[in-house]
Amino acid sequence: MTTSPPRTRWLFAGQLGPLFDDGGPIMLVEARSVFGRRPMHRAKAHLILSALRHRAAELGDRVEYHRVERYGEAVDGRDDLEVVDPTSYAARRFVRRRGMTVLPSRGFVTTEEEFRAWADSRGGRRLLMEDFYRGVRERTGLLMRGDQPEGGRWNLDHDNRQPPPKGAARLGLPDPWWPQEDEIDEKVRADLDRWQADGAVRLIGDDGPRRFPATAAEAERALDDFLESRLGDFGPFEDAMLDGDWTMAHSLLSPALNLGLLDPRDVVERVAAEYHAGRAPLPSTEGFVRQIAGWRDYVWHLYWYLGEGYRTSHNALDARRPLPAAFRELDASSIESRCLSETIEGMRRHGWAHHIQRLMVLGNWALQHGYDPVALNDWFVDMFVDGTPWVMPANVIGMSQHADGGIVATKPYAAGGAYIDRMSDYCGSCRFDPKVRLGEDACPFTAGYWAFLDRVEPRLRGNHRMAQPLAGLRRLADREAVVAQEAHRDRW
Repeated sequence: MTTSPPRTRWLFAGQLGPLFDDGGPIMLVEARSVFGRRPMHRAKAHLILSALRHRAAELGDRVEYHRVERYGEAVDGRDDLEVVDPTSYAARRFVRRRGMTVLPSRGFVTTEEEFRAWADSRGGRRLLMEDFYRGVRERTGLLMRGDQPEGGRWNLDHDNRQPPPKGAARLGLPDPWWPQEDEIDEKVRADLDRWQADGAVRLIGDDGPRRFPATAAEAERALDDFLESRLGDFGPFEDAMLDGDWTMAHSLLSPALNLGLLDPRDVVERVAAEYHAGRAPLPSTEGFVRQIAGWRDYVWHLYWYLGEGYRTSHNALDARRPLPAAFRELDASSIESRCLSETIEGMRRHGWAHHIQRLMVLGNWALQHGYDPVALNDWFVDMFVDGTPWVMPANVIGMSQHADGGIVATKPYAAGGAYIDRMSDYCGSCRFDPKVRLGEDACPFTAGYWAFLDRVEPRLRGNHRMAQPLAGLRRLADREAVVAQEAHRDRW
């Protein structure tokens, strides 16, 4: 009796950790065209290439490594390949058209089948993240005491989301652990220089030193560091912003998770273990578990459940303005609003910003000014080191821009300067006043909030959660003047 040789497993760039390796032969493909489709943050391109090449070095004789222009050059004509179901519609079409053996997806706390069963059981009710997250906790036992949640409540947000300490320039935590670059990173940087000089790619932003893990060992070290030095402060300050502290108490693990370097189930279990050992408070622990086992899994599953057309077929607020050059080029030099300039500058330096900067600074600004949601979605994919096709649609099209009309979020996440003033120290050094909506010192976010409500009022009139803001708009004595001012604003 003869046995067929084992299939070679082609691993994509989101599948580079031990979770995706079952011990057989491996193939990795570095396709340059992937980096040239649209402008990309240089730190993102560097991280992906570094992770691919580091994985190849780890695998040694077990790997065949291809450097090609397009994937087809490495895989067409082969009948010995298998894949763990990849993480985008385009990649899934590619492997199925070529008849590859497709294994179920990995890298999330819940499976696609579990989510679909839950969603189908809703009987037409909204797919609320809170309900999904509660079900995950019940099935997995995460932060559970019998059939009840630890602490008696499923959601401890009330105990989190504090403003930053008064007068603090930083939270005062130790600097995060950073990986050390090596000769692989040096060669990556040289190749990116050459590709850009040849016109094959267009890269935006800074590159170096590399701040995010490129190997599973580095990712584990970064996780250890978060557990040791920042988990305890994560919950209270997860929504806070400080001009001089770009990392705050955040884990910085999203790039490693999205590269497949960490198993998210292992991550949340280790975080929960810190609470059970008495080394982390429950609000911080629950807040982090919610981000990974709740929101991250939720947006992954919505990407598939809502369909490929979700990203491009929704524009409920008729937002059609192109992204400004300051966004496209990550050029903060012309931006006077301190919160926006610091966030864009931080993106230029690191290819990263934490979730409140993304939602309540970048997203809030884009929402107020009617930027094309598809262009904004793609910009988030391309300019963040953790940006992937699956992670952004529910976050940007749905939650941030309300372009889907309420499928993901029940109301737009719009806010004036008062929110940013409360949750940051940006406004103290800004030339604009968050309390002023008219005149030279008028905050672009404060005035922009009312101009936004004026523009979208006809489309949101039936949304009961917008009744109070729209009533406030109708009482605004200077409404016409504010709208006219924002229509002609050229300094922001």
